[in-house]
Amino acid sequence: MKTVIAYDLGTGGVKASLYDEHAATLAKVFVEYDTFYPATDMHEQSPAHWWEGVVKSTNMLLAQSGHRGEDVACIALSGHSLVAVPVDQDGNTLLAQVPIWSDARAGTEVSEFFQKIDPRQWYMTTGNGFPAPCYSIFKLMWMKKHQPDVFSRIYKVLGSKDYINFKLTGNFFTDYSYASGTGAYDLEKGEMCDTFLAAAGLPAEIFPKLVASSHVIGNLTAQAAQELGLSQAAVVACGGVDNACMALGAVGAEAGNCYTSLGSSSWIAVNAAKPILDPQKKPYVFAHIAPGMFTSAFSIFSGGSSLRWTRDNLCRDMDRESAYGEMTELAKDVPIGSGGVLFNPSLAGGTSQDKSPHIRGAFLNLSLGTTREELVRATMEGIALNLKMSLLNLKEQVELSNEMLFCGGGSKSPFWMQMFADVFEMTILKTNIDQDAASVGAAAIGFVALGLWEDYGDIQKLHETEHKIIPIPEHVAQYNRIFPQFVHVNTMMSELGDYIYQYNNQ
Repeated sequence: MKTVIAYDLGTGGVKASLYDEHAATLAKVFVEYDTFYPATDMHEQSPAHWWEGVVKSTNMLLAQSGHRGEDVACIALSGHSLVAVPVDQDGNTLLAQVPIWSDARAGTEVSEFFQKIDPRQWYMTTGNGFPAPCYSIFKLMWMKKHQPDVFSRIYKVLGSKDYINFKLTGNFFTDYSYASGTGAYDLEKGEMCDTFLAAAGLPAEIFPKLVASSHVIGNLTAQAAQELGLSQAAVVACGGVDNACMALGAVGAEAGNCYTSLGSSSWIAVNAAKPILDPQKKPYVFAHIAPGMFTSAFSIFSGGSSLRWTRDNLCRDMDRESAYGEMTELAKDVPIGSGGVLFNPSLAGGTSQDKSPHIRGAFLNLSLGTTREELVRATMEGIALNLKMSLLNLKEQVELSNEMLFCGGGSKSPFWMQMFADVFEMTILKTNIDQDAASVGAAAIGFVALGLWEDYGDIQKLHETEHKIIPIPEHVAQYNRIFPQFVHVNTMMSELGDYIYQYNNQ
């Protein structure tokens, strides 16, 4: 039997999943790795840790499943976006830690770029609606200015999953979906934009060759096969960016299908045959895995990672493995509104839906009587209320049904899903795929690469509805009273973030 390994290289760690040729899950494991915060706006990870996670998770996967490594016919990755890993001609990383998608250090470089390029033209060409400093070309401009010795030795700049693909095959490639997050990809033309690269002062040749996600980029090298316990006969598909793999695994490739991803970062996205662009609201757009399709979304940078922050800082006495369950039990005993406490989850800065990229997280309206239970519930409510802002922004762009599919780690919590149903005023659907959507998307790429699937039309058949959560009218009414307060807090925190940023940089 041919099997496929799909790796979901996420912000919090790597998930390895083993699928048979009928797309049935045989086993899955998760290996966590760290994010480092050396200074304000700097968010970094180690590519070496990604590879260590891939190796460890593969060995765990084979041990757990009892399947032979030589039965693995294909590997495909989903990788977190907007990463720029500089490597030399031999593929050696030139930095021990690299900026990840949420890193926003390149504010000055953005200003310099937009002295040459009209910001509206840039957005309408690229669909890059995150705060501009997050995109790869601006991180590279920062590197060129502040780390010239590193920049001068660059042979290629690789995305997160493209670096792992190099470790697997020794070859340099990227796909259209990942390239669409560089800050220099023309969505309409499906190629890198020389004008934007020239304005950034970046040579086009440092970016790897563009191919389809299902393109086979090579076989495993002898060293990779040995480390992973697999056969050199296994092929590697180019894979895709996490947003696009998640969209594929969650709702397939059909236009109009919409979902919410509740992972470390969180977003609400819709598939479309054309990019959904708005120069004011700035939904962000990635090329879809399926040719000729796009996934357009609004997001918050700190979704599940905000809950993780609360776990790590307010619930240290809890066992790490069971902490989220214990936190949910605490939150259940607190009435809606968390005793008046509001939580703004912008711990990783602002997105396009915020008034300022300098917005930061906060608990507000604390009193001497505020309890830990209220802070935990306020965290969960703040994430839901912030994503409601994303939902309303998306509804301004496209008509949505009254049902919303949820996936990602947070979708495992029935309590939180009920909260989202009440906040969104929508029926929430949870299927058997839930937090495996990106893995399923990557696996589907592998099936197409092997010729087992002709296209991605069978994705929807893999979903089985497990829960259908209906809004509770009295809860909806309560959250509708709280939501304007949250919007006001969000605006206020943006203004405060600007004030602190300007004060510290005057």
